[in-house]
Amino acid sequence: MTESQFWELVSRTSPTQNQTDLAETLKQKLEPLSNQELRDFDKIFGQQMRRSYSWTVWGAAYIITGCDSEYAFAEFRCFLISLGKDWYDKVVESPDELGHLTEWPEKDGYAYPFLDEYDLIAGQIYEERVDDELPYVPSGQASPAGKKFSHKKKQLKATYPLLSAAFPF
Repeated sequence: MTESQFWELVSRTSPTQNQTDLAETLKQKLEPLSNQELRDFDKIFGQQMRRSYSWTVWGAAYIITGCDSEYAFAEFRCFLISLGKDWYDKVVESPDELGHLTEWPEKDGYAYPFLDEYDLIAGQIYEERVDDELPYVPSGQASPAGKKFSHKKKQLKATYPLLSAAFPF
């Protein structure tokens, strides 16, 4: 599995695509893959999860949704991956770029940039086939990379001007 193939598999067709449909689509794309391809896919997914495990990305999630837990932050990073390589790379480099995203999945009228267990689909398929788990690869280090973001409104607005304008607090 190449990185290009990985991105073709995980990328959504629209930023507003329903979470359930997105997960089902990925499952359908992964089922024909060999066990080795599933292992390779899972490895690349884990690498991308680790790459986005930073305080600057978490700060963006915090502005958009008030994201304050490891679990929610993992779901947020799955959402970032689902946006595709171009968006993902931009956001990892400069999380405030998410302020340019004009459409969002919603829940109860609010932006809901979370994908529950998107990172587990390959492992579930693999386990059903071979009755064994994929090798565990942690999705982050002990703590996110970089310096923890400030929760102060003034600092958040200075660090994330586009997101602060799109998601006023």
